[in-house]
Amino acid sequence: MSCLEQLERNGFAIVPGVLRTDEVGSAIRAIDENGWELGKRSRGGTRDVLESIAGLHSIAQHPKVIELVRQVLGSNAFVVRSTLFDKTPEANWKVPWHQDLTIAVMGRREVRGYGPWSKKAGVQHVQPPTEVLERMLTIRLHLDPCPPTNGALRVLPGSHRLGRINQNEASRYVDEARAFTCAAQSGDALLMRPLLFHVSSASLHPGHRRVLHFDYATEELAGELQWRLRTPVALDNEFQVHA
Repeated sequence: MSCLEQLERNGFAIVPGVLRTDEVGSAIRAIDENGWELGKRSRGGTRDVLESIAGLHSIAQHPKVIELVRQVLGSNAFVVRSTLFDKTPEANWKVPWHQDLTIAVMGRREVRGYGPWSKKAGVQHVQPPTEVLERMLTIRLHLDPCPPTNGALRVLPGSHRLGRINQNEASRYVDEARAFTCAAQSGDALLMRPLLFHVSSASLHPGHRRVLHFDYATEELAGELQWRLRTPVALDNEFQVHA
């Protein structure tokens, strides 16, 4: 089954070896060089890392990453969210079963079908219509090995087809016996649809579990709403795909 077929059927796909070892090392060095600033902003998860760390743009624009995005969304895709997650002994959280239902926007505008609203780190977020989420793609790039003991995501295959579910009713749809653990090696990518039910456990042996989480979309929002981040994907001449 191809990556696209897995994504369509199950709502997720694991693609091994998207980043080479040296590329992972470059990303980690860029993160470490900005560690003090990131530490001030968040414990465990840092939003808008493309705005904070210029060295990560080459990862979001990596040819293999872009090729995956284009296979799913076409050639007009752009990055709308960039987050760095890192589980350490000081930040070893767990998250219950949920869907990713909110998007970050420039400002609040009352538009039919968009809501409820919330603020995260001072940024306006809103739940868009289901069809907006259905046409988005998440790519999670693993910078560290992520076995089941290191906070690997567990997902519920096929749950992306349920539509948008109220978080208070999530337990009605979760079947733990069907859950799949998305173990990954350093350099692997996890592709997933935002509406896929997923859960994150605390790491049993916390050291580092650095994951770059990029959300991609292809269309503008309704009314006067604007994406807070809108970075077009384009091949970066700095990187070449190696066979």
